[in-house]
Amino acid sequence: MNYLGIDIPIRNTPALDPGFLPLSLFRREFLRQARKPVAIAVERNDGLTSVYDTFVTGENAQADRYYIERTVKLLLWAKGGFRVTICGDDDIAAYIKEAYSAAGPRAFDAAFMSKVYERPFEVLSLPLAQKPAEREQAIQIGGNLRGCRIGFDAGGSDRKVSAVIDGEAVYSEEVVWHPKTQADPAYHYDGIRSAFQTAASKLPRVDAIGVSSAGIYIANRTAVASLFLKVPPDLFEAQVKDIYIRAAKDVAGDVPLRVVNDGDVTALAGAMELGGSNVLGIAMGTSQAGGFVDAGGNITGWLNELAFAPVDANPAAMADEWSGDIGCGVKYFSQDGVIKLAQAAGIKLDPALPPGEKLKLVQDMLEAGDPRAASIFESIGCYLGHALPYYWEFYHFKYVLLLGRVMSGQGGNLIAEAAKRVLAEEYPACGFLVHVPDEKSRRVGQSVAAASL
Repeated sequence: MNYLGIDIPIRNTPALDPGFLPLSLFRREFLRQARKPVAIAVERNDGLTSVYDTFVTGENAQADRYYIERTVKLLLWAKGGFRVTICGDDDIAAYIKEAYSAAGPRAFDAAFMSKVYERPFEVLSLPLAQKPAEREQAIQIGGNLRGCRIGFDAGGSDRKVSAVIDGEAVYSEEVVWHPKTQADPAYHYDGIRSAFQTAASKLPRVDAIGVSSAGIYIANRTAVASLFLKVPPDLFEAQVKDIYIRAAKDVAGDVPLRVVNDGDVTALAGAMELGGSNVLGIAMGTSQAGGFVDAGGNITGWLNELAFAPVDANPAAMADEWSGDIGCGVKYFSQDGVIKLAQAAGIKLDPALPPGEKLKLVQDMLEAGDPRAASIFESIGCYLGHALPYYWEFYHFKYVLLLGRVMSGQGGNLIAEAAKRVLAEEYPACGFLVHVPDEKSRRVGQSVAAASL
């Protein structure tokens, strides 16, 4: 396949999505022709800065611009930032600045980052010799298992809670809910409080509460979260920003509370189960959550919002409804990916059903032996086998842990098997290991890990 003048050999394509063009392979073949050094610096809160050194061709302007734009996109959603500095190419910097302007195709991304970091979003250009210095941080979380603890995992189609005594889960439950369709924050608060109360009833006392929740949280307060997508801005400010703080205090008083992005808790769950660190966690559920625990067993303060990180270079790839961009992980590694591929497989799903119920129907069809359902999960595994090497270029992880409702049951096994096959055939030099925990941990492992926060 040729794209933007770059020949891209592909040995493995998803059976249900033959147009899939892995960004990992585009990047690999592009860099074979690239000799001109450039750097991308992304600055976030407190002067923390991630720097990515790479190359462009200096001749194929279209491919150069595309490669840098997709790399900036991934860096923003993986690391986070309100300031992007392109070092070593003024023309590419001008292109990125226009793309991330209020009228550009990445206006959503710029506005989102500006909201998260409460700073105007900007793109700068500097000579390569003046590139900013990298400055990162490590934050210790988790591993606190003594005493009586509540762990809560807030997903977009179900919520999970565990009561944990000295590291042993004495009670766990899953409850279906639909927070992303609810405009009344009382719905969310009542669900969270109910989960806390149920777990507390199984414990002699509550020593601490840990929360794993989709979104971005600062000092236990909600900055941005798709769980509360329908809540009006005024109610969000008044009732959602401190929703976990209020619910925890209502149930357990002034016990220690920690609210952490669900992706980071996924990675923490992996580190706890594997007895090691340097783990990228990916939870495939309502969306795609990502998290990372570094070699020291710490989180980094990065966003790790891989749902909006690109993986597919196909110009006809599906757009996601929130950002409007195409080829991003949410349409490949979530229930949306299953629903998208069900149509390609010839499976008709009632459009009136909630996405979580559509996923369950497909999973039930798989358990009943329907080969069309099997092809869906095998295609997702092919996606994943190509995406993981792309993620690795930015994280350099040793382990990948796969969790979430999409990974439940036989479908999760098919995903993992297909991903490992693609990795072995197309990326033999990748040295990381893919780990799928047992069935219980796939579904409630995050809530148990959250109890240790």
